[in-house]
Amino acid sequence: MANSLYDKGRERFLTAALHWGTDTIKCSLLDTGAYTVSTASHEYVSDVAAAAFIAPSSGTQAGTTLTGKGTTGGAADAADVTFSAVSGTSIEAILLFKDTGSAATSPLIAYIDTATGLPITPNGGDIIVTWDNGTNKIFKL
Repeated sequence: MANSLYDKGRERFLTAALHWGTDTIKCSLLDTGAYTVSTASHEYVSDVAAAAFIAPSSGTQAGTTLTGKGTTGGAADAADVTFSAVSGTSIEAILLFKDTGSAATSPLIAYIDTATGLPITPNGGDIIVTWDNGTNKIFKL
């Protein structure tokens, strides 16, 4: 699977049900051995198996909040993200979602599995996700 936006996430952007600048957007690191992506049918964080989540906490559907979000040139951007002391199985993907406080209502936004440094095997150290500084940033609508 190539990097992709979830269909329902795109729909939420177009209907103003999702706002990159003001909503709480989170990022998680995933083990794709425990999750088969379906950007057409998966809608919420609860559609992703809890076992697929490696960081920020292994086996929990949590995420790290993005800061410094921007939208210059129609591209979603944010400050780089640091996941501290990561251990567990191999990480093959990055998941972005809007956090509502419940996995059952937190909409999925983007699935990224093609990036420099992926896959990565955690060794207990920090993992830093460095977003692209080019024109597409994290993703471009």
